[in-house]
Amino acid sequence: MTSTAEQFGRLTDEALERSRRRLGIPVPQRNPPHNYEVTWDGVRHFAFGYGDDNPLYCDPDHAAKSRWGALVAPPTFLYTMGEDAAPTPDPETKALLKGDPFAGLGSYQAVMEFEWWRPLRLGDRCRVLETQVGVQPKLSRFGGRTAHIVKDYLYTNGHGELNAVRRGTWINAERDTSKRRSKESLNQQPYTAAQLAEIDAAYAAETRRGAEPRYWEDVRVGEELQPRVKGPLTVTDVVVWHLGWGMQLTPPGAFGIAARVRRKAPGLYPPNPLNIPDTVQRLHWEPERARELGLPNPYDYGGMRETWLCHLLTDWIGDDGWLWRLRCEHRKFNYLGDTTRVRGTVVDKRRVDGRGEVHIEVRCENQRGEITTPGTAVVLLPTRDRAVELPAPPAADLAGMVDHELARFSVTGH
Repeated sequence: MTSTAEQFGRLTDEALERSRRRLGIPVPQRNPPHNYEVTWDGVRHFAFGYGDDNPLYCDPDHAAKSRWGALVAPPTFLYTMGEDAAPTPDPETKALLKGDPFAGLGSYQAVMEFEWWRPLRLGDRCRVLETQVGVQPKLSRFGGRTAHIVKDYLYTNGHGELNAVRRGTWINAERDTSKRRSKESLNQQPYTAAQLAEIDAAYAAETRRGAEPRYWEDVRVGEELQPRVKGPLTVTDVVVWHLGWGMQLTPPGAFGIAARVRRKAPGLYPPNPLNIPDTVQRLHWEPERARELGLPNPYDYGGMRETWLCHLLTDWIGDDGWLWRLRCEHRKFNYLGDTTRVRGTVVDKRRVDGRGEVHIEVRCENQRGEITTPGTAVVLLPTRDRAVELPAPPAADLAGMVDHELARFSVTGH
């Protein structure tokens, strides 16, 4: 065994090379989707899980009168969907995909990008193709040597048309190095009655554009979007989020079902202080597990903040607009007990091929004034002489999108 051979919990050159050999290879989905079909109940549970009662998602009668003609799903509802579109791998591919080159490392979501080309409508089914499109070693002050892995999740709707891409960057770092280098500290104080009253007043003041069109001509550069409040974050909020989102990482099911999964993948269920195997995801609600991993408190999911940003944007653009692109970076943890203000500022507006684009800087900011997730978005608004036309994907099908993404990352490297 050479010094570069794969070692559990260590980032080696061999692990990086094995990861590179996976570029463009479809990865079969391990778990079934949380939702096989867009349903009124599924969409409503998801929207309620992040605090959104938009009738476009929750009221079929309202949605039927909109430009969409039926209830549609919130943008990040695609997290809950996706029947496997990967072909059955041959023995060589199966061997290449076996195991995780970075097993034992801490994996942290750093960036998530979305492009949406069509809505998911009531009754739609959905397929997803997962493939890795980038891998790059980098040095980090937080984790020493790291591996930045970019994965695409390409979605098609019930008619086989490209619906969206979810493109994520994960940073893989050695856990002990991360814990030694981490300077993250947390000093949370109980909320006063006045602070809670201020949060409640902000919730009460929230409005949405809804059925009244927001026209491109009326938007001003420098305009502030009405903020959205999320918090103080509790374990209950995380539980309700999971009701709509599913589990995502750990296969669904409890008790005997979970026991069967645990026999196949014991690493997904490290023991708790009572020596009871429990999901790796419990660091999001169990303080003891979070502290074992060098964190002062449980924290949220990146997907929650991405969805909060979508909530801010879709409330602002209204029923007739379209959220086209979102890119965000998760730079700090959002801990249980934190309160997040989700904010946005218009930084540009353009007419492109007759299309009314608005470019917006967005951010999640906690009660300590720290920006935990900065981002950018592009939304399409109707003009007074033209309704929004949905953007076209850069390729016609899944295979073409994989080629497009590989070409993109071979040029940019990230």
